[in-house]
Amino acid sequence: MRKSTWSILTLVSLGLLVLSFCKLVPIGLTEVFGFITGAVCVLLVIEQNIWNFPIGIANNVFFIVLFLSSRLYGDMALQGVYVILGVIGWWQWLHGGEHRTKLSIRHASAGEIAILVVVGLVATVGLTVYFQSINDAAPFLDALTTVLSLIAQYLLNCKRIENWYVWITADILYVGLYVQKGLHLTAVLYAIFIAMCIAGLRSWSKSLQQQKGKGVVP
Repeated sequence: MRKSTWSILTLVSLGLLVLSFCKLVPIGLTEVFGFITGAVCVLLVIEQNIWNFPIGIANNVFFIVLFLSSRLYGDMALQGVYVILGVIGWWQWLHGGEHRTKLSIRHASAGEIAILVVVGLVATVGLTVYFQSINDAAPFLDALTTVLSLIAQYLLNCKRIENWYVWITADILYVGLYVQKGLHLTAVLYAIFIAMCIAGLRSWSKSLQQQKGKGVVP
């Protein structure tokens, strides 16, 4: 299944690169590379492969350029934060476990979730007001998706299984936002992300059960 998924992604990526380079479709190379690196990154996260972090950082760079041209300043700034969080997450996955061992999958605690909900609500209100002041194209949605994505990335860095639920919620909102802005390939990518996140949730759930069986998770 994984081999077939990678094969399909490779063929789709090559096709999009050719179509974009030859100007056969109204999609720029920046958006195509954002699509490719984003899809590869999520597949690597599902497989708990540490290489998701450097690929994810490359994805952030492509989207910084793309979102700047679309005046989605919140998403653009978010990509810059992702670069920093990607470096931190890279280290956490390698050395964030007990005695600086590899990090294992965990559930977020009730206290952790409560704090994230409160911080998320306050941050969304504050960012909405700020984005309105700088003439953002979609201030509330941009703020909400920005906050949800940061929360999801925090949970991912800590290998909390709840990160998938937050990503799914954010990706559903992103699909509508990017369709509205005419970024159709990016909208398709995020629609694919939803399916991949569901697959990731199932995969991580199985891994968590295996860890519990081995006594890894307290």
